[in-house]
Amino acid sequence: MLLGREQPFGFSFEIKVGRVSVGGWKKKGRPKDVILRFGGSEMKIQCVHFHADICVFHALCAFSRILASVLSCFFFVAMILGFAEIKKHLKMTTSWSDRLQNAADLPANMDGHALKKYRREAYHRVFVNRSLAMEKIKCFGFDMDYTLAVYKSPEYESLGFDLTVERLVSIGYPHELLNFVYDPAFPTRGLVFDTHYGNLLKVDAYGNLLVCAHGFNFLRGPETRDQYPNKFIQRDDTDRFYILNTLFNLPETYLLACLVDFFTNCDRYTSCETGFKDGDLFMSFRSMFQDVRDAVDWVHYKGSLKEKTLENLEKYVVKDGKLPLLLSRMNEVGKVFLVTNSDYKYTDKIMTYLFDFPHGPKPGSAHRPWQSYFDLILVDARKPLFFGEGTVLRQVDTVTGKLKIGTYTGPLQHGIVYSGGSSDTVCDLLGAKGKDILYIGDHIFGDILKSKKRQGWRTFLVIPELAQELHVWTDKSALFEELQSLDIFLAELYKHLDSSSNERPDISSIQRRIKKVTHDMDMCYGMMGSLFRSGSRQTLFASQVMRYADLYAASFINLLYYPFSYLFRAAHVLMPHESTVEHTHVDINEKESPMATRNRTSVDFKDSDYKRHQLTRSISEIKPPNLFPQAPQEITHCHDEDDDEEEEEEEEEEEEEEE
Repeated sequence: MLLGREQPFGFSFEIKVGRVSVGGWKKKGRPKDVILRFGGSEMKIQCVHFHADICVFHALCAFSRILASVLSCFFFVAMILGFAEIKKHLKMTTSWSDRLQNAADLPANMDGHALKKYRREAYHRVFVNRSLAMEKIKCFGFDMDYTLAVYKSPEYESLGFDLTVERLVSIGYPHELLNFVYDPAFPTRGLVFDTHYGNLLKVDAYGNLLVCAHGFNFLRGPETRDQYPNKFIQRDDTDRFYILNTLFNLPETYLLACLVDFFTNCDRYTSCETGFKDGDLFMSFRSMFQDVRDAVDWVHYKGSLKEKTLENLEKYVVKDGKLPLLLSRMNEVGKVFLVTNSDYKYTDKIMTYLFDFPHGPKPGSAHRPWQSYFDLILVDARKPLFFGEGTVLRQVDTVTGKLKIGTYTGPLQHGIVYSGGSSDTVCDLLGAKGKDILYIGDHIFGDILKSKKRQGWRTFLVIPELAQELHVWTDKSALFEELQSLDIFLAELYKHLDSSSNERPDISSIQRRIKKVTHDMDMCYGMMGSLFRSGSRQTLFASQVMRYADLYAASFINLLYYPFSYLFRAAHVLMPHESTVEHTHVDINEKESPMATRNRTSVDFKDSDYKRHQLTRSISEIKPPNLFPQAPQEITHCHDEDDDEEEEEEEEEEEEEEE
């Protein structure tokens, strides 16, 4: 765009194209440069000299020269833009190590904006608790149920709920229970059932109560303290407290609430502290819970749950076209194995459905049977026993589904299906050690905790509920922002007060508002609140995820959006004294801190050497080998889970040999 305007003593112009500007002006008697600016660069072109009182012909000639200069500027701009595109392409194909020779080369800002870390779309993200280098993974292991085969919610939970209720009625429970319908808004994973009082509890990692529900009735402070005076439970008391940790537990969780609510409020029964009475008959919450547990096991192992699932796979099982593609890519960089507690017949039908596409991993490629995607297949694994002593390893006859006689002792054979075994068997057959394996599953105890604690496998936890958690986190950001604002208001009230102040600010209204906003936020997730937190406090489930899962995501398919050379680097987990204190210099006042500073400087070393010399001269000529420890001058501390000093040293030695 050309902008021209008359000046009292000459002519000025400015040309702007996007971020590029060309401008200059001629003041009478003084030529001025035409200045071209592009980003941080600039180019000057000398203007021609002309006076306002010269003839029109000369003025036009002079202006034509200016115009020629401007056109040359545009040619220069085009060259810069062309080189910029080439440079941009080169940057995309050049490694960071070549582009950034040292930390000083890292740009502090880009066009005035702070350098921001690139992050993938939230629903494609894999979240990191402990750093993991994908290029070090040699084997990828999978569970099947709720991992490879994700069951549709709430359809599958409703099926399990209905079948369990039918089983309870068949053993003598009231027929009225058949009127209950599964409500997905009530249960969440990670709740604890108190078999003594019949309560469903949401607790933190230490056993502090976050939510307490008796049936459908949510108990408040005074009611809760009657049964839990300290609002605390001994979580290690496994005889009394049962953790409902799996996705298979969701129908069971809701059914327990239905039963407690029914027997508590039905006129035919008399409620007691630890159960209910029907005339001379007494049913404790413990025995009721055991009946439910037995009914759930019966439905899964002897009932029709699997049969009804297989009859309508489209209704109950999620089918993802990206599954064959991801597994085929994993096959290219490592070995892939399957470990499931399900029997072969059920596994075969589920997996056949998941891989039932007219093509192979990519459109146009030939269809492949599901077995071809795995180097090792283990059914009837009996996890978590699998991660300990395990069971006998046997071979499956894939035609009949029956087990062959005897223990399998041969080498790994591709396409063979095995039954039983142990995690040690997996390592032996695949020729891998613990940290070579990334195991992917949904069961925090059966898949993740045991594989991490007993074998040291790297772990990836699949949390389907994370999709909704992320939706609430982003969609209800106004509630989170309001909580932050309330924290600021609270801090302002105490801003100028210390221990000498008698003033007592009225914070009751702020406290009420904080509770209200927190409650509104909880209800966005469901009646029991978020799977991971209650207000500012993390749940037991969240603490287990952080402790045992190296990686977690809503689906393992999210690995498709990362290269197999990717370094999943854990973010620094800040403690309150780090997250709430700005990075400004703070002098340590010896009067306020009796602790000595622990960092060592060169002056400290000189002082210590002098003291050592004086000490040894005055006491004895026999000197200890090391009177003081020396601060390490090389990297000796392990900062990340995947730090491997031996491998780094070997790589350095190889590089030196090549040179």
